[in-house]
Amino acid sequence: MGLVPVAGDSKEMGLGGGFVVPDTNSFGQTFRDYDAASERQKSVEEFYRANHIHQTYDFVKKMREEYGKLDRVEMSIWECIELLNEFVDESDPDLDEPQIEHLLQTAEAIRKDYPDEDWLHLTGLIHDLGKVLLHPSFGQLPQWAVVGDTFPVGCAFDESNVHFKHFKENPDYDNPKYNTKLGVYSEGCGLENVLMSFGHDDYMYLVATENRTTLPSAALFAIRYHSFYPLHKHGAYQYLLNKEDRENLKWLHIFNKYDLYSKSKVRIDVEEVKPYYLSLIEKYFPAKLKW
Repeated sequence: MGLVPVAGDSKEMGLGGGFVVPDTNSFGQTFRDYDAASERQKSVEEFYRANHIHQTYDFVKKMREEYGKLDRVEMSIWECIELLNEFVDESDPDLDEPQIEHLLQTAEAIRKDYPDEDWLHLTGLIHDLGKVLLHPSFGQLPQWAVVGDTFPVGCAFDESNVHFKHFKENPDYDNPKYNTKLGVYSEGCGLENVLMSFGHDDYMYLVATENRTTLPSAALFAIRYHSFYPLHKHGAYQYLLNKEDRENLKWLHIFNKYDLYSKSKVRIDVEEVKPYYLSLIEKYFPAKLKW
């Protein structure tokens, strides 16, 4: 499938008529500035306070067991996309648009720069579909259990995590079983053996794999870890990675550019692009999925 990442940083990758990284987000501010005095700053910090307090090792194990059953709804990928229209991500300081706008902006930006990597276009479209956990059909989970940056549980919280100070109220913070560098893990154990904070990333990964998608491993890695900013932005938790993780991380760095910087006020004509994405869904997924 041509899994060869293009070299160069994000600015270089925007040359030649492709996607150009914008200077500011939807609010005219720098991206992922969690201290910027905006209308969203207070609500975003309160979100992370709840997230960091409640995302414990035991909580994650319980949620993965419950939601890994995939016994709530049967629906198509596109039906899921339409469900997301009514939600705005409270953890995101860069965007206040309905989710379908972000999904299509991400996918279309990737499509411009990587026209032959159709699996990557589809990854852009579906990477946030796990946010349906906010819907009543899925138990209407609180936002702190669905969105936001993700991080490993079962080992020490790295200080690169946004609003790190709030972890001090997490029960695992002072638990000697979980608060060392490796915690319950071993060096180089591989991320597939690490419990991540529960949310839409891990849930969509479970949905994709259990429904036997034919997407390549790089796509599944991007879906599962696209919110793992401590790793792909700050280089934290490297000691948990294995060789395959390091290869897939190259693609995640590419994917993240489009996930983060495509959050703009540019509108996509849904009906115009819908046939193309329906053809990709049919190629890589069954008609109906268990969720």
